[in-house]
Amino acid sequence: KMLSWCERHEVGYIVGLAKNARINDQAARGMALAAAAYERTGEKQRVFADLSYGARSWNKERRVIARLEHGPKGANPRYVITNLEGEAKTLYERLYCARGEMENRIKEQQLALFADRTSCHKWWPNQFRLILSSLAYTLIATIRRLGLRGTTMARAQADTIRLKLLKIGAVVIRNTAASASISPAPARTRTWSGSPPSGSSRDSRPLPIPNPDAQAPPPPPGAGAACPKPAETG
Repeated sequence: KMLSWCERHEVGYIVGLAKNARINDQAARGMALAAAAYERTGEKQRVFADLSYGARSWNKERRVIARLEHGPKGANPRYVITNLEGEAKTLYERLYCARGEMENRIKEQQLALFADRTSCHKWWPNQFRLILSSLAYTLIATIRRLGLRGTTMARAQADTIRLKLLKIGAVVIRNTAASASISPAPARTRTWSGSPPSGSSRDSRPLPIPNPDAQAPPPPPGAGAACPKPAETG
């Protein structure tokens, strides 16, 4: 049904086809050529052949590309069915085998950007999680393709970019006397360059940064109290 739908809607396809005795019989001549070449050279051989095959459930015969290998472990035939035009070797190696790279990218999103976290009992929350993961992957892939081109991270995995680039940041505060570099949580530290702040000595120990969400300590007794009005004289 899928193949017929694609043909009715003019959609190109190239998909794997399981081995069976009928198609192996059609490919027997090519497999014999690959076996003879292996016996002669001692190196793995690969031969391509175009076949016409029709399963009983199909309404017509279709083009099948046979990739016939022979190596130390014997014959290793592989078949794909397609409605695309082109040389068999080119379609198999450049188009069909490229599906492995697609699967790698899907796996990268699942493992690095939590696309497999679909544990909700309802469909919409899981779909929303997947949308967020897909948006994050699109962003990281764009950063890798454009922003990291020509760098050592140009081919880095998404989790490497997330951990080494996006989760590392700093805020630099400057004045005329000194500058402070503030690193993000959990390593919340402050280091000084230039002249040390008043009342402190220069050393290599980081100074803790106050938590901005913590409540301020109460003022000491009498601090900030209003001054008493002077007594009026008559």
